[in-house]
Amino acid sequence: MKACGTVAPRLLALLLILTAPLAWAERTDRDQPVQIEANRITVDEATKTQIFEGAVQLTQGSMVIRAEKLVVNQDPNGYQKGIAYGGNGHLASFRQKREGRDEYVEGEAERIEHDARAEKTALFNKARIKSGLDEVLGEYILFDGIRENYVVSGTSPDTATEPSRNPGRVRAVIQPKKRDTN
Repeated sequence: MKACGTVAPRLLALLLILTAPLAWAERTDRDQPVQIEANRITVDEATKTQIFEGAVQLTQGSMVIRAEKLVVNQDPNGYQKGIAYGGNGHLASFRQKREGRDEYVEGEAERIEHDARAEKTALFNKARIKSGLDEVLGEYILFDGIRENYVVSGTSPDTATEPSRNPGRVRAVIQPKKRDTN
């Protein structure tokens, strides 16, 4: 695939920024307490599983996650995996302030999975990530924070084997960057 001018490098930079909310987030967020509100909380200490159900809202610093259900598992080394599910006509979503900017990264999907140990975040079905006025949409978005690479696909792994499912297309909206006129 041949790139025109600076479009390919700009698209790569945009997608890295858009799909890396944890890497570009306010550093102080990690040091803030986690506050969770839900209609029901189930904790299983034996399996290190916490389930939050019903209008869930998790807040930590500038980060806010909203979901109908949030499941958090912790492995023996203390690493956590979380899955946020949409429901009742709403998508699961997150919003977090970007480090050093007066700008937020926002994302939504039917399901959002984050693996803290692998530093991977995946958005499944109706996936969208927005940073400022730039936006990326697809059925599946995966960001690997360690390798700093991403995949945006028109087909989610959840629906890839459904014969009636036609692959969709991905869409990116990239705003022109202001040029230095000096």
